[in-house]
Amino acid sequence: MAKSIMVQGTMSNAGKSLITAGLCRIFMQDGYKTVPFKSQNMALNSYITEEGLEMGRAQVMQAEAAGVKPSVLMNPILLKPTNDTGSQVIVNGEVIGNMSARDYFAYKSSLFGKVMEAYNTLAEDNDIIVIEGAGSPAEINLKADDIVNMGMAKRAKAPVLLVGDIDRGGVFAQIYGTVMLLEEEEQNMIKGFIVNKFRGDKTILDPGVEMLENKVGISCVGVAPFMKIDIEDEDSLSERFSNCTGPDLIDIAVIRIPRISNFTDFYVFESISGVSLRYVDKVSDLKNPDMIIIPGTKNTMKDLLWMRQNGLEAAVLKEARSGKVIFGICGGFQMLGESIEDPDTVEEGGFIRGMGLLPLTTVFEGGKVRTRIKGRFGKVEGVLSNLSGLELEGYEIHMGRSRVSEDEDVQTMSFVNDMVENEDKTDGAFLNNVYGTYVHGVFDKEEVSKAIITSLAKNKGIDAKNIGTVDYKNYKEQQYDILADTLRQYLDIDEIYKILEAGV
Repeated sequence: MAKSIMVQGTMSNAGKSLITAGLCRIFMQDGYKTVPFKSQNMALNSYITEEGLEMGRAQVMQAEAAGVKPSVLMNPILLKPTNDTGSQVIVNGEVIGNMSARDYFAYKSSLFGKVMEAYNTLAEDNDIIVIEGAGSPAEINLKADDIVNMGMAKRAKAPVLLVGDIDRGGVFAQIYGTVMLLEEEEQNMIKGFIVNKFRGDKTILDPGVEMLENKVGISCVGVAPFMKIDIEDEDSLSERFSNCTGPDLIDIAVIRIPRISNFTDFYVFESISGVSLRYVDKVSDLKNPDMIIIPGTKNTMKDLLWMRQNGLEAAVLKEARSGKVIFGICGGFQMLGESIEDPDTVEEGGFIRGMGLLPLTTVFEGGKVRTRIKGRFGKVEGVLSNLSGLELEGYEIHMGRSRVSEDEDVQTMSFVNDMVENEDKTDGAFLNNVYGTYVHGVFDKEEVSKAIITSLAKNKGIDAKNIGTVDYKNYKEQQYDILADTLRQYLDIDEIYKILEAGV
């Protein structure tokens, strides 16, 4: 059976996901067959496996760091918030229904058996499992029947590394308070703590670290720096929203709808020099982008209404009339149509008028489409004509089914193979300067992102030679190696190996 180690945090966004990914990479580099595991993840950013099952993208990222194929065993429970008090509950990659927070709190203990089945299956086939917690283990109101922090650590008999975030201040109080709020048995399971996101002269920090070690009786296994590493970290979304740079040679604006999902669809553009990617949630920030992307969402109808009420819909329509490229993905594609119907109250129920940029009608149904696809763009016209014939690959996750009208001007975006059902089908549509697709990851291939940037540059009348492109897969591999090298430099990896070997 695999040995395990668990990474918990003093709060959300303390850096658990990144530390977990870095340890996965280090153990893999050292020759161990390693996998990540998170019993319960709450995120709108999800992924579809080769089997057509849904899991959180954070564990996909960590699996990539470990050099293994993503599996729902790594994330047996995924919660996708539908509103402020409820979520869609996904178990072993399958939707079991929507639940209020209170109902799920009462229900979750019954899922521990499935969590341990997934964990034990991984343990039989691997050397090391790096487990990630969620939020903080000291959330007193959530500790009953906990299945993701200390409850999971106890079941897996996993020693714990506690990560605190010094960048937001109060790291000593974070770590001390977290430890003191735990029961003695839980305190004894914490075998080391990490001060994360440090900037400055570490020698100034040393006296505080030594005092904290004495107070909690736990050793510090490292002070990790604030790492500017471009990795798909779920918790980094807020930082990406706030750290948007000004317009570059090519400027792309993503509408920051409240329930944005699969924001990783756009990361490839962030890695291209000469391209700026901005998240926009008010009309005054839209400015004059070269392309506007309307992203996926967990609630298409509510987010379209939000755009309508704050003026962004009218702004997008104005830009579309001026010839600006508008690109919708999944829920964003649905919004571009003429109408959205929800007869079975999958989302909000009823009917809502779409933006009317594509002759498209969408009807929500109970069964979720979950599949991986592979294919080619058809004969694409307009500004993005360079996409014609290029290969694309990605995945679909959606409840709505969209039907394109017989309008002779609208054309199919791509011709793809549903790799789960093994059937050929068409995807998406375009009309003039408006394009839409259900495919998440549609931009990831270097040829596709290059074609889009080249097309936008030509449309703008600038030389695309000054804009570099990137092989996104290789780029991510480089980032994982940089992460591992950084953690090797600043963490006591030998001590972490000793903690792993000793267990609890």
